[in-house]
Amino acid sequence: MAPRPARPARTARTAALAALLLAAGTACGGGQDGAPTAEVAPQSPARDRVGTLSIHTAQGPRACTASVVHSPRRNLLVTAAHCVQTRRIGLLDGLVFTPGYRNGATPYGTWPVQAITVDPRWAAGDDPEYDVAFVTVGAVDGRQVEDAVGGNAVDTGRGFGLSVSVTGYPNESDEPITCAVRTSSQSATQERFDCGGYTDGTSGSPWVAANGAVVGVIGGYQEGGSTPGTSYSVTFDQRVADLYRKATA
Repeated sequence: MAPRPARPARTARTAALAALLLAAGTACGGGQDGAPTAEVAPQSPARDRVGTLSIHTAQGPRACTASVVHSPRRNLLVTAAHCVQTRRIGLLDGLVFTPGYRNGATPYGTWPVQAITVDPRWAAGDDPEYDVAFVTVGAVDGRQVEDAVGGNAVDTGRGFGLSVSVTGYPNESDEPITCAVRTSSQSATQERFDCGGYTDGTSGSPWVAANGAVVGVIGGYQEGGSTPGTSYSVTFDQRVADLYRKATA
């Protein structure tokens, strides 16, 4: 098992959240020679599937980033497990998801979290090999979140060396950032990318491949990374396929 950092890396580190959850959300950031740096993400329908996870309201303390994935009930998000549950704290209550959030605007509304699905091995011991969660959100005005913004497929078994774009919300910014990178192997079951600019709040950011499918989320090893220059994800393999089936059963 990968060693855990002395100081958690990528969740919100605001005082309001400190009593509620462990740290959980960074990513790229200027650590590797020649690595790119993330830029503000231009608005697009595809990027509007990515949004903030915050406490109670869209303007409340932020926890992480999440994104809408396709599901039979059209109500499912994917994020990192450490964004929504830890063994010490349990499930984080009062979360809401705001897709397409920018500069205080909530163009698609705010969607209440209703259920969280994590692997039992994460729930029992925060095992970084299972740092993925699927999150069910409630309908708003009779409409499901996927009907509002669409959803990306979840793709497993693709391996390493994929070209991906990673969009997420640093806590210090009211706009999302994005980076186009190539994944590489961190271990047989974890992957990484190098890019600058992903700081606290970007845990859970989706790794979207050229075919539009999510193939990773910032999390896993070191809860996503101990510096903002290198980000990690659990490899999306049978573990994630099984968890998705459980979330959509």
